[in-house]
Amino acid sequence: MAFLPSFRQLQYLVVLAEHRHFTKAAEACFVSQSTLSAGIKELEQSLGVLLFERDRQHVALSLAGEAVLEKAKNLLAAAGDLGDTAKALAEPQSGLLRLGMIPTIAPFVLPDWLEHWRQAYPKLSFQLREAMTHELIDDLKHRRLDAALLALPIDEQGLQSLFIHDDELWLVGKAKDPIFRAKALEWSKLSLDRLLLLQEGHCLRDHSLAACGERPSPHFEGVEASSLLTLIQMAQSDMGMALLPELAVKSGLLRHRDLIARPLPSPAPRRQIAFLARPSSARWADLQALAQCIQAARRQRAMAK
Repeated sequence: MAFLPSFRQLQYLVVLAEHRHFTKAAEACFVSQSTLSAGIKELEQSLGVLLFERDRQHVALSLAGEAVLEKAKNLLAAAGDLGDTAKALAEPQSGLLRLGMIPTIAPFVLPDWLEHWRQAYPKLSFQLREAMTHELIDDLKHRRLDAALLALPIDEQGLQSLFIHDDELWLVGKAKDPIFRAKALEWSKLSLDRLLLLQEGHCLRDHSLAACGERPSPHFEGVEASSLLTLIQMAQSDMGMALLPELAVKSGLLRHRDLIARPLPSPAPRRQIAFLARPSSARWADLQALAQCIQAARRQRAMAK
């Protein structure tokens, strides 16, 4: 029979890889250093590979350890989700949902979405975290979050997405800009050098560049911002133009500013607002219900116009 590592051994592997120090890893696992060392050694012997390169001063993952580590994280996450599944089956749409959101979504859907969700599912409570896409993905993989509200397309890294709605990108700039004076918005004439971008790590930066159909050169020296608010202030200062999500434009973000926002010609570039979660997550029924709740609210709002 093939060797099956214990969850305790896999936990030792993950924690030691995080701390790179046997004493600190043992403390984090609430065991003695000798117990952790023995667990790691038994795991290495059973797998037939060296997982860590170590001496008296340093501990580092080997190439084999890096490959095994990702599998170990996935197995531990799936095991944790197994217990959550039993609870969810007993009483769906209840309990605490730990939900992450990116900065280019959170300010424009809260508190509206939360109000809809609380009215529809009063037994469900929310713990929210705003962070960059890569941080939320890491939180999902380590079970620090149940789901994240993100903008696609992105590298989902083995996670699973649930589409909620499209969010078109609008061109924003000074009202006096010649590009807005033309009868038809000639988007193709906008130079990449005039496009204001968010810093690396923001998915809206990638979506904006994809809309332009080009990537900046290694020597690109365009103007970059750390937030949408700063991006808008730069546009207000006539430093360039920006692509903003429709969610942000229609939230009133441009109110009382000498700026104009126009949708782009069809087929307009867009991002997709979606939930992202582990395939093994117990919260998929909850996420489906939350997505349908927002979709219904958007349909009602559209019919009322």
